[in-house]
Amino acid sequence: MTSEPRRLRNYINGEFRDAADGRTMDVIDPATEEVYATAPLSGAADVDAAVQAAAAAFPGWRDATPGARQLALLKIADALEARADELLETECRDTGKPLQLTREEELPMMLDQIRFFAGAARMLEGKSAGEYMDGLTSYVRREPIGVCAQVTPWNYPVMMAIWKFAPALAAGNTVVLKPSDTTPAATVLLAEIMGGILPKGVFNVVCGDRDTGRLMVEHPTPAMASITGSVRAGTEVAGSAAKDLKRVHLELGGKAPVIVFDDADIPKAVEDIAVAGYFNAGQDCTAATRVLVHESVHDEFVAALAKTAAETKTGPGEADALYGPLNNAAQLERVAGFVDRLPAHARVEAGGRRIGDKGYYYAATVVSGLGQDDEIIQNEVFGPVITVQSFTDEEQAVAFANGVQYALASSVWTKDHGRAMRLSKALDFGCVWINTHIPLVAEMPHGGFKKSGYGKDLSSYGFDDYTRIKHVMTAL
Repeated sequence: MTSEPRRLRNYINGEFRDAADGRTMDVIDPATEEVYATAPLSGAADVDAAVQAAAAAFPGWRDATPGARQLALLKIADALEARADELLETECRDTGKPLQLTREEELPMMLDQIRFFAGAARMLEGKSAGEYMDGLTSYVRREPIGVCAQVTPWNYPVMMAIWKFAPALAAGNTVVLKPSDTTPAATVLLAEIMGGILPKGVFNVVCGDRDTGRLMVEHPTPAMASITGSVRAGTEVAGSAAKDLKRVHLELGGKAPVIVFDDADIPKAVEDIAVAGYFNAGQDCTAATRVLVHESVHDEFVAALAKTAAETKTGPGEADALYGPLNNAAQLERVAGFVDRLPAHARVEAGGRRIGDKGYYYAATVVSGLGQDDEIIQNEVFGPVITVQSFTDEEQAVAFANGVQYALASSVWTKDHGRAMRLSKALDFGCVWINTHIPLVAEMPHGGFKKSGYGKDLSSYGFDDYTRIKHVMTAL
């Protein structure tokens, strides 16, 4: 006998509420394909209520001292740490991630990121005063923007929420946040944990689908719209926000090139790239899933990677699995479709199939023999599929690497320092890793160019994105 699905509710102005019209949507466990929760399918009335609550709370939160905002964020980090087991279990039910791996790899980062932005709250400053015209003194104020409408994805529900609310709150903004329709539970729990710490209306959570997100962005009150999602979603948000000139912050995915030269430590590169490509089932916009290998070591690399992929564990009942299921049925269909549509010249070296008939599991996959114009090279798969291409020299490696619409992250594997420096300049990506791939730290910016969007997450640059600059001039 199955238990009743858990009932999730919106969090608006310090209280939990159903959608005004009573509509709900099912939340599916990706490991079992069973409905385990229902969430509000929020409409215009719900969005307006949340936005108005955030607008009413803004003056008080804006005028709170930086020290007060810092203390609130530190308390939030401590509260999340105290309820880590509950938060992680909810996140893993939402996403299908392995629990212990999430505890080890994601929890410390999430807590550290909140604490970093707690420190950043004390760093709101402008240029020092000066006389740039006779008889007049100028100085610069750095101020919060206002109400921020934020939309998070389903691959890292809690971490992506932190990347958005932490800098926004640290700078003195208020927030209305919409989680993905497939992973709302952990964000609702986040609101519950934060609710006793923040003043009412400072942080609000509205559940719903893409129409709910569109209503948030189109609402006239928010001064900024921030989204992590697909290029399509980002384009729509930018278009909607342009109507009333909202600020826009976009992180829209990637197609990270991983360039392996013949002098690299091939066994170590294979091991690290496999982890960076298959972690979280490849559902990471920086995942190491597009490998470019020098022709002299191509065959050796492909054979080693295929062996590693075959040994990579996923699927139900795998206690030490590297990754769990894909997040939802549509994503499973998308990933399988890329492999099913491979051109005749491509070779599936490992995987290339669904695992089992229950749960959205897909085997660790390696595909070789591909050309630069092939669909699977040009488009983000967002699954546990690593492609391998061959290149002849640095010039061709850079051309292949830059020859896609995305520009978020990249890596270079070589022992030649000069070569590493040349490529770090030539690669048109927001991040270049050398002999590693995927580490992130709160102090360094994350964000891309081209169709990967604009704006930065993390770091002081991400903090600055949630502020505005005011010039004040006074006659002496």
